Formats: sequence, C-alpha cells, structure tokens
Amino acid sequence: MLAHHERRTAHPVTFLRSGQPLPRWVNPALGGVLLIALLALAWWAYHPGLTGDFLFDDFANLPALGATGPVTHWATFWRYITSGDADPTGRPLTLLTFLIDARDWPASPHPFKATNVILHLLNGVLLAWVLWKLGKMLLPSPLGRGWRVAPGEGSDFPLPSVPGNHAARREPVPSPLPLSRGERGSEAAPSHPNLPGGETGSCWPAIAALFGAGAWLLHPLLVSTTLYIVQREAMLPATFVLIGLLGWMASREALARGRVKRAVAGMALSAWLCTGLAVLSKANGALLPVLLLLVEWIVLSRQPMPTAAAKRWHRRAVTVFLVIPSALVAVYLLYLLPGAIHDAPVTRGWTVGERLLTEARVLTDYLRLLVIPHANSSGLFNDAFPLSTGWLQPASTLPCVVLILALIGAGFALRKRHPAIALALLFYFTAQLMESGWIPLELYYEHRNYLPAMLLFWPIGLGLARPGKLRWAGVAAAGCILLVLGVLTWQRAGLWGDGTRQAQLWAAINPDSARAQANAALYDLAHDQPRLAIARLERSLPRHPDDIQAPINLIGAECRLGAVRRQTLEAAEYALARTRLGGQTAFNWFNDALEIAGKHSCEGLDFAALQAILDSVRRNPHWRDIPGRQQDLHHLQGQLDLAEGKPDAALGSFNRALAASPAPGPALEQAAYLGSHGYPSLGLAHLDYFATLPPGPKPGFGMPRIHAWVLRKQGWWPKETAYLRHTLETDAAERTAQTVK
Repeated sequence: MLAHHERRTAHPVTFLRSGQPLPRWVNPALGGVLLIALLALAWWAYHPGLTGDFLFDDFANLPALGATGPVTHWATFWRYITSGDADPTGRPLTLLTFLIDARDWPASPHPFKATNVILHLLNGVLLAWVLWKLGKMLLPSPLGRGWRVAPGEGSDFPLPSVPGNHAARREPVPSPLPLSRGERGSEAAPSHPNLPGGETGSCWPAIAALFGAGAWLLHPLLVSTTLYIVQREAMLPATFVLIGLLGWMASREALARGRVKRAVAGMALSAWLCTGLAVLSKANGALLPVLLLLVEWIVLSRQPMPTAAAKRWHRRAVTVFLVIPSALVAVYLLYLLPGAIHDAPVTRGWTVGERLLTEARVLTDYLRLLVIPHANSSGLFNDAFPLSTGWLQPASTLPCVVLILALIGAGFALRKRHPAIALALLFYFTAQLMESGWIPLELYYEHRNYLPAMLLFWPIGLGLARPGKLRWAGVAAAGCILLVLGVLTWQRAGLWGDGTRQAQLWAAINPDSARAQANAALYDLAHDQPRLAIARLERSLPRHPDDIQAPINLIGAECRLGAVRRQTLEAAEYALARTRLGGQTAFNWFNDALEIAGKHSCEGLDFAALQAILDSVRRNPHWRDIPGRQQDLHHLQGQLDLAEGKPDAALGSFNRALAASPAPGPALEQAAYLGSHGYPSLGLAHLDYFATLPPGPKPGFGMPRIHAWVLRKQGWWPKETAYLRHTLETDAAERTAQTVK
C-alpha cells in the first residue's frame, strides 16, 4: 500500500485531483488547435487595417528614428534610444521595438502595423495561458483546497507528509460563478463538474480561458490600440504584466513544492524585472505589483502553502515583492497630486476635481463600448468630450460616479463567492488608476482599455462553459460571440486601412472635435478638394474659437484657392492669443505659412499678416511664462525678419531666443538658418553669442538627462558646432572673395 502511495505521489507536489480522466476529445492538442484558430481569426480580422496611414501622435514620436541620422551604428542607436521624453523613463523599450520596422525616417507604416498585430496575437496567447491557470485554481474540489505533498522530495526544506484526509477537513472553495440548484445538492452529485463522476470539470477552465482571451483578442475597441502604431507603448506593458502573472504563479507552485531558492528568484523576476520592463515601455507598467497583489488576494490565496515554512516564505515574498512596491506606487501617485492640482488649470483648463468627475463618465463610456461592441467609434479624436463641472453638470455625472463606485464595491463584496467576477472588476479599475486618475492627461482615449480589459470577458466564459444540460448551447454561444466580434473587428480594421474614409467618418461621428475636422480637412486638401475642406472648417470654427487647428488649417485651404479672407486671419489671431495647447502645431504651421508668404502665392497672407499673428501669440497669457514657448516665438520672429530682408533684426531675434532658453540645438539651427539665407557671418556671430551665455538649465530627471549625457560622451554638440562653424567660415570667405573681385 505504501509503495502504491509513493508511485502516485512521484512529484513532490500535485494539485488534488477530482473527477474522472478527461474525455478523449478534450486534450491539449484540441486546445492548441482552437487557440490557433482564434489567432488565425484575429489575423484575418486585423489584416485589412495593415494598409492604413500614420496618424496623429505617430508624427510626434516616430521621426526620432532619423532625427540624428539613420540608426545604423551604435552611436546613432544610443542617441535614438535615449531620445524619448514621455514619462521620466522616455519609454526606451518601445523605441527599441520600432527598430524592428525601420531604421530611418520617413518610413512605411505597414511594417509597424504588422508588428503591432503580431504583438497583439502574442498577448492573446499569454492571456489564454493566464486565464487557464487562474481557472484551474478556482475549480472546487470535493476534498477541499490545498496541496498534496510528498515527504520532502526535491525540497529546499523538509515538508511533512499530509494525511490523506487532511484537506477534507478544510473549508471548501467557493465556485467562481453561482451553481444551479441541482449543482448545490450534494457533494457526490455526478452532475457537478469537479466531483467524482464529473467528466468535464477540467476542461471548464480551458474553454473559459479560450473565450476570455478570444473575446479580448477580437474585441473591436482594441483596434484603436493595435493599429495605432505609437500605441505599441500601451501594448508592451500588457505583455510584461502577463509574463509577470505567469511567472508569479509558476514560482508560487515551486514554493509549494519546497524549491525555495527557485521560487524566490522567480517571484523577484516576475514582480520586479517585469515591472521594470513594463515601466520602460510606459509608466502604467508600474501597476504590475498592485495587479499581482489583487490576483494573489482574490484567487491564488485560495490555494495556501502546504507547510508552515512555505507559508513564511510566501508571506515574506508577498510583502517584499508586492506590498512594498504597491505602497511605493501609491506614494508616488500621491506625490504627483499637488503638482496636478497646480498644473491642470494652467495646461488643460480644468481642475483635478473636474477631471475626476469627468473620468467617471469616461469609464462608463469605456464599459459601454466593451459590453456592447460597435464596428465604429469616435476613434482617436475625443477632444470634444464634455467636461463635468459639477455633480449634475452634465446630469449623467452623478449616476456614473455611483455606477463606478458600485462596481468597485461589488468587486470587493463578490471576492469570496464569485472571485472571477471580483477579480475582473477590480483588475479593470486598478489598471486605470494612472491614466484615468488625477494625473492631468487628456480626458479620453480608447487605448487606455488595452490592459485593464484583459480579464473582463473571462467570467462570461466561465458562465458559458459551465457544465450542465445546456453546456453545449453555452459553448456554441461562445463560438458565435467570438465570430461576431471577429466580423466587427474586421469591419473596423477595414476603416483603419483607408485613411480618407476613416477621416471622413471620424469627422461625422465627432462634429464638435476640432481635431477630427482638421484631420478630415487635411485629407480633403490631399485629394485637391479645398472647397470641401473650407466648408468643413468653417462649421468647426465657431464651436471652438480658442482652438488653433480650425483657423490655421482654414488659412491653408483658402490659400489653395489663391486668397485668404481677413476674418480667417482674425480668427487665427484670436485663437493663438488664448489657446493653452498646440504650441508645436503653431510653430510648424508658421514655417509653412512663411514660405507661402515669401512666394506671394496667397493674397492676404503676407508678412504683415504673419507679424500680426506673432503679436497675438505674445498676448497669450498661458505661454508667457513658458521659456520654450518664448524661445519659439523669438525664433519665428527671426525667421520673419529674415524673410523681410532685415538680417540684423533677425540676428537680434535669434539671440533673444537663445537667451530665453540657452541650448546648443536651437543655436546651431538658427546659425545654419542664417547661413543658408546668405548671411554666414551673422551665423558665426550667433554662435559666438551662444558661447557667451551661461549653460542652460539641466535636463529634467530621467531619460532627458541620460540623453544629454550620451550626447556629451559622444561629443555630439562640439562636433556639430565645429562642422557648422567650418562651413560658415568657408561660405563667409567665399563671399568676401567675391566682393573683392
């Protein structure tokens, strides 16, 4: 009898097994086939979107690929990889992955989008694995919960043997979903999936995992993450969160088997290394320890360690690897609160309180789109989402706040009886803490649901796959749901693959969005339809008089017809005197407008009109105390002075730009600008003036400081300055020689 027992417990630890062996049709091969089918369906659904264009923030981030030359050797690699300025980290891991698709700029969007889709499929596989492991831990057992342990075999510390009836005296595990009346009848009832005689209990988690991962993988709302190239920075943290979850669960099992060193190392890598990698992709990856703590508390704790020694090590690991980092995240978010309270009204025009009220409505809308999928949505342009200025302004604010609080409360209340539902709810809201909290980001973006929504469909899968008389109907319904989601995603991806149709639809869906109208107008101009662009922008202008996008694009559209109206110029002056955002947009537009004015190709857009626009920018109270904006203003004034044939005035403006914020980049750019317009001696004078200025402020903490160190170690600025100075001196000498002749 003892020998027989030893043969059954050859592994140091196994889960208590209940029920009969799996039926023949339920096996890993079938699960693999179904998973491959899901991946194929997802690739088919996303394939129409691979022909789409670069969009919006793509143009603000991807040109770094060629900013200091093609990334073809180590020097340019280090300059590129440290060039990010989003978050303190600069998101270098995301930048690194862009090198898979291009090494220079401009580039084709197709390889970027294909890589994003492949990463999305990988995340789907990891999610299915996570959900399968979580589901197995939620299966109730007729003997209760616990581990069966061989006496110390393979352990780092001795484990006592566990009597055969030890687990039977423990409290049974609640079901992840409510059981039917018949299922609650008796422990020996053969209809229960996890009791002796039940044949399908073990496949229940697999079916639920495939549905939960498939619904997330195929959900149309996530198209605006997967096919939006720059949002690879939202996808990569999800990858490392999933790897961290898998690693933590595997390490926990190793600890239960007595392999302490392996378990502690695995937990450290899962919690700390994966968090670090996630943060290097985007800041919200710092939430991984909090999410792991949630999973540990709600699900994994239902399978306690088998010995007192294992329990001690487990408590220490949870404290060191999860609780302390989670507390640090909470402290950091609280540390940001005073700055957010101060900065939000200045940079955004709303208070932190108004943002938090609005985010309740934003989260409600996210959940609506997740629960009721649509083939189309508002897309990237949600700048017109109405602000909540009070509990009933608009009237939906208070009900949405109550709903969100009720869902969070339900998560806590259901954690014992229905842990899958509780985990899905609390995971969602916890993962939204950074981007939907008090940090003064923009109010609404669909891609913020990519990580939080990962577990939302899993409880539905558990319900549909639950054994019973209607089991096959549930499985069939799950398959139909996945097919419908795939078709909806295919339809939305097709829209993302056609930039013109996408811009027109988003403009129609978002009539109050200045960004959506300006984006559509640019496509109108690209297709030589300036009158359509003018009509579109004229409708948008009165709705957002403080937004610069409608008037400056309207100027461009009218110039296509040969003349700009005075009221359009006045609208641009009005907006530029009041806007809080769009400094870089205005800077880029002015360069184009200056070229048009220099060619005298647009009646009404002359140097005097551009001077009036610059004067209006000087009156903008929101930009008055920002050194970077003041530097831009003086730089533009210098360009205008030079275009008007006033080189000495241009030199003075460029010098004032440097005085506002001394930096080598603007100094070289402005000196080169003077030289290229025929004034190399003034360019040299500008470099000499820069040499007299004190060093500018040190870059901010984080990646900008590392980037400055890389440039300094490479001698980048001295080399560039020496090269430019030599070029200017040569040009100046040639001009002097020509003058003498």
